[in-house]
Amino acid sequence: MKLRYSTVALAFAAALTASTSLAQDKKAMAFVVNGASDFWKLAEAGVKKAQGELPNYDLQFKYPEQAAAAVQQRLMDDLVAAGVSAIMVSAVDPKSSTDALNRIGGQVPLFTTDSDAPDTNRIAYIGSSNVDAGKQAGEIALKALPNGGKCIGFVGLPGADNARERIEGMKATIAGSKVELIDVRGDDIDMTRAKRNVEDALAANPDIDCMVGFYSYNPPRIYEVLKESGKLGQVTVVAFDEDPITLGGVREGTIAGTVVQDPYEWGYQGMKLMAKYLEGDKSVVPENKLIIVPTKMIDKGNVDAFEAELKSRIGG
Repeated sequence: MKLRYSTVALAFAAALTASTSLAQDKKAMAFVVNGASDFWKLAEAGVKKAQGELPNYDLQFKYPEQAAAAVQQRLMDDLVAAGVSAIMVSAVDPKSSTDALNRIGGQVPLFTTDSDAPDTNRIAYIGSSNVDAGKQAGEIALKALPNGGKCIGFVGLPGADNARERIEGMKATIAGSKVELIDVRGDDIDMTRAKRNVEDALAANPDIDCMVGFYSYNPPRIYEVLKESGKLGQVTVVAFDEDPITLGGVREGTIAGTVVQDPYEWGYQGMKLMAKYLEGDKSVVPENKLIIVPTKMIDKGNVDAFEAELKSRIGG
């Protein structure tokens, strides 16, 4: 009996060693986001789809504990130390993180998504043109405010390229019109602060005509505050992304429209791109190092079709 147990134990140990060796043979690639937000669920679903097509890779999806550049950098350092082969990141604050991002990019191939860091040694950016997205938000505002009006914006990370470029794009579109963006308030991806910013802005500007939510969770906070204050439907709301509350507001007409990105494709295409790059195919990186996934405007007329597409991607 002892011999039998020893034989079984040895067989189990050998199988475990082989399994561990196989796992170690796989190259790991990581998708690192800028903070905890439901917005990233679609990107996570895209990474999951890519995992099914890349069995020789270990694809990881990572959230920093806090939406802070230092915390995100520490997470990437840990990934490099653990042997990850490539990283795709939505940089929290590229302007203050150039040296840190260059350090990471000097150790493993570094790609950016959502918020670019063009002044670093990143290989390429895959994501939206945030300037174009901002311009589309401006178009929604102009259509919803034909007689003009004053708008206040809300955003998570004012220093991030995606925030700055969306704001610049919107301002470029409304320039010369009677629509104005008079202020933008940041919240560092803090949901409590995001809602408080809307409450404070409304208290200080009770006659404000329009509010713009530049990050995915900002429009729902705007919606909540306007509903609680009895001003839902009285203040024009321009949104970004596809939070269920946002899409519900578009459907009922209390949100004029939303500019949606395609984070699912960022996750899916991004992982496939990095795998090809690691395998030596540098042709996947265009000369300008930009792979733009188009944004589109969603209004009452196409919101149902868009939501049905979303549900099919994430299984409801």
